[in-house]
Amino acid sequence: MSSVITTVTNSAVLSRPEGARPAASKKSDATDDDFFWTYTEEPHRTRRQAIIKAHPEVTKLCGPEPGTKYLVLAVVVLQLTTAYLLRGTWPLSWRFLATAYVVGATANQNLFLAIHEISHNLAFRSPRANRLFALVANVPIAVPYSAAFRPYHLAHHKSLGVDGIDTDLPTAAEAVLLDSVLGKAFFCTFQIVFYALRPMIVHPLPLTRLHVLNLGVQLLFDALLVRYVGVNALLYLIASSFLAGSLHPCAGHFIAEHYVFDGGARPSEGAGAEEEKEESATSLPPPETYSYYGPLNYLTYNVGLHNEHHDFPAVPWTRLPAVRALAPEFYAHLPAHRSWVAAMARFIVDPDVGLRCRVKRRQAQRPVQSNNTEA
Repeated sequence: MSSVITTVTNSAVLSRPEGARPAASKKSDATDDDFFWTYTEEPHRTRRQAIIKAHPEVTKLCGPEPGTKYLVLAVVVLQLTTAYLLRGTWPLSWRFLATAYVVGATANQNLFLAIHEISHNLAFRSPRANRLFALVANVPIAVPYSAAFRPYHLAHHKSLGVDGIDTDLPTAAEAVLLDSVLGKAFFCTFQIVFYALRPMIVHPLPLTRLHVLNLGVQLLFDALLVRYVGVNALLYLIASSFLAGSLHPCAGHFIAEHYVFDGGARPSEGAGAEEEKEESATSLPPPETYSYYGPLNYLTYNVGLHNEHHDFPAVPWTRLPAVRALAPEFYAHLPAHRSWVAAMARFIVDPDVGLRCRVKRRQAQRPVQSNNTEA
C-alpha cells in the first residue's frame, strides 16, 4: 500500500523557473512564463484507480443525492422571498447591501455550487432532468449561467490544468497585469467577472439549444420580476451574485482549490503533521488541488473536499466525507487549508503566491464538449 501511495503522491513532475518560489523539480524548456508546468497526466485519475483497487466498495458511494433538489428549491424560495421583501428598499442603503452580502451572496454561492453538483448529474438519474433543473437553480442568480458552466466544468475535470482547455486557469496576461497586491485584490474583488468572461475568450463554444433555453428562461424571469415586483428585487439578485464571487468568505474556495500555496497549507490530520508539512514543502512537488474541511462546507455542498471531489466526481456532496473516511491513507498526507478567508488574504498579500501559482500542462486531453446533452 505504501508503494501505491508514493506513486500517487509523485505522479506529477512540476517545473518552475529558477529563483521563483516554491522551487520545482525540473525547469521547463517549453515556456518562459512563471507557471508550474508538468508533462504527466493530472493526479486524480491515478489516485482514483489506486483507491478503487484498495477499496472497491468506494464505487457504491456514486450516484445522485435525492435531497439536493429539495435544498435547491429551499434556497431559491429564500432568495425570491428576500428579493420581494427588499423591493422598496434603496439599493445603496446599509440594509440592502448588508442583506445582499450576508444572505444573498451566501445563498447564491450555494446555488452556484448546486449547479456544480447538477452538472455532474447528481440531483437526478436522468441527464435531461439535471439540465432542466439547473435552469431552476439559475433563476435567483439573475444571469444565464448553468448551460455554459457545465461543458467548461467537465473539461476542467477531464483536462485539469491543460492550457487552452481548462478555462479555470488564469491566462498569462492576467498573471502579468495583476502581479501585485492591488492587482490580486482587484482579481479577488471581481473574480466572478473573470470566471464569466475568460472561457469565452480562451475557448469559445458554439451556442446550443440549452444555451438559448437558459437565456430565454432567465430573461423572461428577470422581466417578470421587474414588471410585477420592481427593479430593486432584480438589483438585489444581481448584487447577490456579484458579492458571491467577490470578497466573501464562501468565495475563498475559488482561490483555495487549485492555487499552489507553498507552506501555506497543512497536512490534513494525524500525528507528526508539522514534520510531514516541512518535509512535503521541500521534497515533494506542489499539489494541484487543496481541500478544506471547515464549517463553510455546510453552506457550499462540501466543495471544500476538493481532492475527494476530483478523485470521485460521481460521488455527491453528502457522501464525499465517506470517501475520505474510507481511504484515509490516501488523504491524510495531503495539504489542506484551514480557512478560505486566510487563503484569500494570503493570496492577495503574499508576493510568493499569485495568479502564476497554477499547474499547467500542454499535452492534449479531451477537448471541451459543447453538447450539453452529454450524460
